[in-house]
Amino acid sequence: LATGLVFGAINGYLVGYLRLRAFLTTLVTFIFGRALFDILVTTYAADVQLSTATSDVLDFIGDSTFWGLSVSVWLAIILAIVTHIALTRSRPGWHVLAVGGSRRSAHNAGIRVRRTVFMTYVFSGFCASIGGFLIACRLSGAGPGTGLNLEIMALTAAVVGGVSLGGGRGSVIKGLMGAIIVLTMTNGLIRLGYGTGTNQMVLGIMLAVAVTIDIRWLKNRHKVLNEVYVAPVYLKMGETQSAVPGSGTPYALDNRLSSADHIGLGELEGPEDVILDRDDNLYCGTRHGEIVRFFAPDYVRSEVFAHIGGFPLGLAFDKSGNLISCVGAMGLYSVSPEREVKRLSAETSRSWTSIVDDARLRDPNDCDIAPDGRIYFTDSTKRYDAHDWALDSIENRATGRLLVYDPRDGSTKTLLDGYRYTNGVCMAHDGKSLFFAESWACRVHRYWLEGPKAGTAECVIRDMPGYPDNINRASDGNYWMAWLGMRTPSFDLSLRHPDMRKRMTRRLPQDEWLFPNINTGGVVKFNEKGGIVEAMGDLTGGAHPMVTSMREHKGYLFVGGILNNRIGRYKIAGADPNWTSPASYWGAQL
Repeated sequence: LATGLVFGAINGYLVGYLRLRAFLTTLVTFIFGRALFDILVTTYAADVQLSTATSDVLDFIGDSTFWGLSVSVWLAIILAIVTHIALTRSRPGWHVLAVGGSRRSAHNAGIRVRRTVFMTYVFSGFCASIGGFLIACRLSGAGPGTGLNLEIMALTAAVVGGVSLGGGRGSVIKGLMGAIIVLTMTNGLIRLGYGTGTNQMVLGIMLAVAVTIDIRWLKNRHKVLNEVYVAPVYLKMGETQSAVPGSGTPYALDNRLSSADHIGLGELEGPEDVILDRDDNLYCGTRHGEIVRFFAPDYVRSEVFAHIGGFPLGLAFDKSGNLISCVGAMGLYSVSPEREVKRLSAETSRSWTSIVDDARLRDPNDCDIAPDGRIYFTDSTKRYDAHDWALDSIENRATGRLLVYDPRDGSTKTLLDGYRYTNGVCMAHDGKSLFFAESWACRVHRYWLEGPKAGTAECVIRDMPGYPDNINRASDGNYWMAWLGMRTPSFDLSLRHPDMRKRMTRRLPQDEWLFPNINTGGVVKFNEKGGIVEAMGDLTGGAHPMVTSMREHKGYLFVGGILNNRIGRYKIAGADPNWTSPASYWGAQL
């Protein structure tokens, strides 16, 4: 075992710290190690052959079995499980995968690349020495031919199993599958009576084919995935009431938002959510990864309050004045009043039934905070990052979820799963439940935190004519809800024909795909029972065609949109001129 650690350390130092070529370096150390072994075997062969020494440990590992499997197999299984957990559930394992994928990106992320490479080679040498030890136990010793050509079998098993030669892609499971395939092939050839030469030739052919596929796949994988990754499913949308102006339905839009004042016109790109603090200052995120603050009372002067990166989406203030933000493709973040940026959560628990690791937060969208300080937020889809949210509408799979972050212990837990693009989330006025939007299904659900229904969800609004986005409190005890777009008969029809949508994504360029209508949106007010109180919009489409958020503050409604270049401010008739969202959540300022 010490020999494996020494050779691993030598390789790690040469490749990691001196930056020598990995293939040539390991080839040279392999030749040196094999030559040293042959010299030692030749020198001490007679003494070894004449020795009567025995080892109970070697005999136990080589001969004993448990439940039909040898001890060496059980040791290999245990090592595989430990290694798998280390690679997928520990920081050093994530560092190894990151360095294998891109050393430059890993360095930019703050990972100590050279040390990671060094430790990886040390562990690799340790595993190789364990493999040699187990073979020696099975053979009750070591000789000149022990382990000969096993490096070819190991390399073939890794590549055949799907471990990329380019790095960054691979797993313990893939390595085990490759080993099983190679062992099955070699043992089968032996049972059929073929000699060693045939085995080596077949291994060489398998290795050549696997390497060719790996190189070609590495070159064309993005092109292939773009053609086959989108897998639409069937969905029949329910009948809805019209939102056409003058239709007489509760959803009928008017043109009130077209008269809204403009804030930051031409200065902003993508203010997906807006929020105001106790001093009446206005905050919003931008597609440049910044949170911008506009100063009250006229909101003319602005500054970059914080640079987070990614795409800041949903915003909420906690009791201490920290600004909590869902950052697309990054996670849940906090910005203190002193502008210190801190990551709160980037993953949740992995689903037990999921083959693919779905722990990472891919599209955290909106958040709100309960009276006890816990942060409830949505992760809209487990299959797409934030910038590909429109592709999720075409696929329409139920992969959205509702999560909770507990600041007391830093844990993140999945509460609900299986929704079509979970979006806006808002605590009820009494703090005992919350509302969250399911965009592509045009529904709003209520999740209970307390009482006899605690831990359950119920649909309070269904079959809306618009796609719901952010939800926020209103001063009259009701709730504001943004519509990011409107349903159309053509897209509703396409949802009932997943094969058509699949052919569309395969055969047509993306700019000719059928997407939801996001050129017309609006704002809807509803009560706790799900009843629609009023609806408003911008029928001209000139100022606020797409609405993803709105926030009431001292008699005004501030409107944002992820594709807009401004924030709107609309005077609400009859609204409480003293009501503010921070006071609604945390009480009046002392």
